[in-house]
Amino acid sequence: MHALLATSIGVTCAAALTLPLAAPAPAAPVPAPGAHAPAASAAEPSGSTQSLPLRPLTEASPRATESVSPLARGLRQRDAHRFSLVGVVWDDADAELHGTVQVRARATGTGRWSGWQDLETHNTDHAADAGSAERTSGRVRGSTAPLWVGDSDGVEVRVRSGDSGPQNRAGGTAPLPEGLRVELVDPGDDPQQPPTAGDPVTVTPTTGTPATGTPAVGTPATVTPVTSPQPGALPEAAGLSLAAAESSAVNADLAPLGATEIPALSKAESEEQAVVAAGAKPFVGPRPRIVTRKGWGADESIRERAFAYTTTVKAAFIHHSATGNNYTCSQAPSVLRSIYRYHVKSSGWRDFGYNFAVDKCGNIYEGRAGGVTKPVLGAHTLGFNSKSMGIAVLGTYSAKNPPAAAVTAIAKLTAWKLGLFGRNPKSKVTLVSGGSGKYKKGANVKLNVISGHRDGFATECPGSRLYKKLGTARTSSARLQGR
Repeated sequence: MHALLATSIGVTCAAALTLPLAAPAPAAPVPAPGAHAPAASAAEPSGSTQSLPLRPLTEASPRATESVSPLARGLRQRDAHRFSLVGVVWDDADAELHGTVQVRARATGTGRWSGWQDLETHNTDHAADAGSAERTSGRVRGSTAPLWVGDSDGVEVRVRSGDSGPQNRAGGTAPLPEGLRVELVDPGDDPQQPPTAGDPVTVTPTTGTPATGTPAVGTPATVTPVTSPQPGALPEAAGLSLAAAESSAVNADLAPLGATEIPALSKAESEEQAVVAAGAKPFVGPRPRIVTRKGWGADESIRERAFAYTTTVKAAFIHHSATGNNYTCSQAPSVLRSIYRYHVKSSGWRDFGYNFAVDKCGNIYEGRAGGVTKPVLGAHTLGFNSKSMGIAVLGTYSAKNPPAAAVTAIAKLTAWKLGLFGRNPKSKVTLVSGGSGKYKKGANVKLNVISGHRDGFATECPGSRLYKKLGTARTSSARLQGR
């Protein structure tokens, strides 16, 4: 990959990270079967969720009276209020759905039905760790990965148990999980001032630095601030002063909100972070432009009021959202709002699962709330959420190559964020498993500092094509750190 340019901006506003909270809005009413939802109905400003139970299916007419199989559930073609994202959930968060989930959606306005599309069923590995407060809240459900279908007003669903599932006592395939229902998510309106690409910025190196836009090892960069940063975006900065300012501002917001404080660090971690904060280690990449939660229109009233933190960030796990690639970059904020609602309202998580997201055009977005410079505890890699961060690339990259811009964005983000905690993107790190299925609880696991989700769990995530690009991301990330 060609060399990446280091960019920088001036001052940020941390107020966009913590907004006043209100009571959650109720889910939108669902039209009765056969009753057409108004095709021109406007999206609700904060979004909405329709939850429809899945019934037993037969291959015969829906009026058939013969007994039905417990191995098939679904929903026949029906009208719905407008939605753009679809997922299937069930009651028991620990139950796995062994089989297939397929959906069809009818496009609003044209009335055209899509072909059948598969939902990724093995999504329980994107979750809070076992025993954590988030996991034991009593609200968490099992869920598929959600799928972005675009503006739609009709849906059809079929779920079938597969041959790969566990066998029951009678020797057949085990039944599907109880409480299956389809979730139809409307992302709501875009922010009044949607984020746009910022003006070009420059970093003026000190003497002795090659004119490549990247500071030489051990040479601090002089930041030339850009006036009037874009609304809803955290500006770029090469040094740690911006991170310190934001950290102070977010901490000030924690007290009145009754938020969870950062846990006490171990002696080694405290000394390490003190060295990094003091600027003794020069290996911190330039801060990239980050679209804040306010920038992509997160409804702060639906998440938990408090924040949760881990003690440090030792590694970054890269994911794909598995929501499909049929979105434009201008739709990325809507995709994020939809995933956010699905994680909180449908799956029962405390907040958006990933710490950051990246779209196909390379835009970087703040994910779970709590401060982008802080070690926010996510729900992205079951068993390894502690002391790590999760980055989701919007799309599905099992058979499609990720855009170069997205891989570059991963490099920029990890160079900066991992650098704040003294991590070398090309090195290894040992994490203690919280129990992931692939590794037993308490196991010491040696992983790359930039790992794919599949490295910590038996999953296809982040897709074979994206996984193959992680070596490039590690090299570019380290280069941006000046290594």
